[in-house]
Amino acid sequence: MADLFDTGAEEGPAPNRPLADRLRPTRLSEIIGQTQVLGPDAPLSSMLAAKSLGSLILWGPPGVGKTTIARLLADESDLHFVQISAIFTGVPELRKVFEAAKLRRRNGQGTLLFVDEIHRFNKAQQDGFLPHMEDGTILLVGATTENPSFELNAALLSRAQVLVLERLSLADLELLTQRAEAELGRTLPLTAPAREALQEMADGDGRALLNLVEQVAAWKTDTPLDTEALSRRLMRRAAKYDKSGDEHYNLISALHKSVRGSDPDAALYWLARMLTGGEDPRYLARRITRMAVEDIGLADPQAQGICLQAWQIYERLGSPEGELALAQAVTYLALAPKSNAGYGAFKAAMKLARQSGSAPPPKHILNAPTGLMKDQGYGAGYAYDHDAEDAFSGQNYFPDEMKRPLLYAPVERGFERELKKRLDYFAKLRAQRQG
Repeated sequence: MADLFDTGAEEGPAPNRPLADRLRPTRLSEIIGQTQVLGPDAPLSSMLAAKSLGSLILWGPPGVGKTTIARLLADESDLHFVQISAIFTGVPELRKVFEAAKLRRRNGQGTLLFVDEIHRFNKAQQDGFLPHMEDGTILLVGATTENPSFELNAALLSRAQVLVLERLSLADLELLTQRAEAELGRTLPLTAPAREALQEMADGDGRALLNLVEQVAAWKTDTPLDTEALSRRLMRRAAKYDKSGDEHYNLISALHKSVRGSDPDAALYWLARMLTGGEDPRYLARRITRMAVEDIGLADPQAQGICLQAWQIYERLGSPEGELALAQAVTYLALAPKSNAGYGAFKAAMKLARQSGSAPPPKHILNAPTGLMKDQGYGAGYAYDHDAEDAFSGQNYFPDEMKRPLLYAPVERGFERELKKRLDYFAKLRAQRQG
C-alpha cells in the first residue's frame, strides 16, 4: 500500500484542476513576493548557494507560499519531499514517517519533512522530531500561522531558523492576477477600481485571490463591472483575526501605541479593526482604562473618569451604540497630555519595597495604644501637620535606615505641571525644616 503521507512522486495532470494548483510555481524564482527570504542575498538563497540547507520554521499568514517554498526547496536540494499536517497526524503516523525516512537515508536519499500547522503538535510530539533532526534522518520545514515564540518548544526553535513570510502586497496580487489572466486566456471583466477592490478582498492571501479570480472569470457580462456591482456579487473576505492568538496581541499593541503616540486617527482605526474582528468590547474598555492609568496618569486626572464612564455607557447600551463611547474615550486619550510618571513611580516603589524587606516605619509615625508601646518610643516626637506652618511638618516617613528616594517625577505637561510645582515647594520646605 502506498504511503498516505508520501508526496514525493509526481502526479499526472488532472482535468479541471483549480486555478491555484495550475499556477503553482515550479521554481523558487517564480514565487511572487517574499524577497526578504528569497532575494539574492536573502537567507534561503544563501543556504542553497552554499548547499547548507538547514531545518526551518516558515511563519506567516495563509496563502503566501509556505507549502510551495518547502516543496521547491526539496526539489532544489535533491531531497525526497514528504508532507504531513499536524491536524491529522498522530504518534503512530509520525513513527511511520520517521522509519521511511531512515530507510531512505540508508539508501542514500535525504528527506525534507514538511509539517503544516506545526504549532498544533503538543510539547511531547514536538520533542519527538529532535533526535531525527540531529542525526540527519530528516530536514524539518515547519509551517505556522502562529508566533513560534509562543507555540513552539525552545529546543525545537534552537535547531531551526525562523523565516517570516509576509502577506502579499497589492502589487504582488496584481502580478498574480496577470498570471491568472494569462493562464485563463482572458481578461477579467472589471473596471480598474473594481480590479483593485477584488485584490483588496483577498487580504494579502494569494490562494484566496486566485479563487476569487476564478469566480469572476466565469461570469458572463457584456461590459466591465464596477466596484458596486462586484460587491453585490462577491462577499468581502473576513479580516484575519484570532481573539486569543498573535493577531489579538498585535492589534491591541497597535492601539495602545497609537494612543501613546497621540494619533487619534490611527487609534480609532485599530479600535475599529478589533471590533470588526469580533473582539469583546469589554476587553477593550478595560485596556483603554489601563492606557489612561499608564500613559496619561495625573497629567490629565479626568482621563480615567472618562474611560470608566465610557465603560459604564457600553454596559448600558451594548453594541453597536455603546462602542461609540469607547471610540470617544480613545480619541480623548490620544489627545490628552501624556505622562508615565505615576506608572514609573509605582514600579520603582515596588522594586524598593522588595529590596528593603521588612524595614519598620520610624517610631514617631507609629500609634501607641498601650503603655508598653509608649515606653518603646512609639509616637514620640510626631508632628501633627495641621499644627505646622503651611500644614506641612517636613518629617521623615521612610524607615530610619533608608536614604530618602525620589520615586515620583512629574513632567512639565498638563496638570502634572502644577503637581511638579507643589512637589518642588514641599521639597524646599522639607529641606528648611529638617535643616
